[in-house]
Amino acid sequence: MRIRIDAVDLPGRTRAATAASDSYDNVHVAVQRRDRPAELLEPQPGDAPSATWTLECTTSASAAGVDVKGPYVQDRLGRRFVYLSWGTVDESGLFTMFRRAKLMLDAVPADVLAAAARDGLLVGRLGLTDAQGGPLCARVEPPHITWTAERADRNPSD
Repeated sequence: MRIRIDAVDLPGRTRAATAASDSYDNVHVAVQRRDRPAELLEPQPGDAPSATWTLECTTSASAAGVDVKGPYVQDRLGRRFVYLSWGTVDESGLFTMFRRAKLMLDAVPADVLAAAARDGLLVGRLGLTDAQGGPLCARVEPPHITWTAERADRNPSD
């Protein structure tokens, strides 16, 4: 199975200081690899019109339904999620994280997850700007993300 994250409404490349946060320049967002915070999948600029990431996963039946694993699927205390890491990128290309969002896979409706495991693609659609105009962070669950199952594109030669 694959997980595709389709994001819109990115907050911009600059984050002005507020009472609750520092200012940040050249803001980017990427998917963080499990247990390797410095390994990021396809960093996207914070002012992009949209961002899409596709993650390879495996699924298996479990007592709770469908268990999802993969190099970008985090597993903390039995809860599966995908990290979107927000950071700044300096002149040398170094990404320095300042915030993360957790896309909670255990919040995917069971019937949607079962259909995605069968059909090959789980799609999460969300906006990445929070209510204060900054980068979306913390736990992300419906209604802030919409999960659907779709048929994975198959190469005719497969």
